[in-house]
Amino acid sequence: MRRMTAFYWTMAVLIVGTFVPSALYLVLYAATGEDACLRRARKLWDFTRVLTVFGFNILIWGHVLVGLWRIWFG
Repeated sequence: MRRMTAFYWTMAVLIVGTFVPSALYLVLYAATGEDACLRRARKLWDFTRVLTVFGFNILIWGHVLVGLWRIWFG
């Protein structure tokens, strides 16, 4: 249980750590019109989506595997 809590905190920090800069660069793009800000916002948003899907999949499949383990061996 402790390992999964650490995993969830790590994923939350990574997701928020890529989402917030993405939003800030999007605001910078809206204010300045710099294409570099838009490219960076898109890249960070892509990383945010990948990390979110990865964390969600680990969450679901982790529960499935634990449930199957308990059915078969518990």
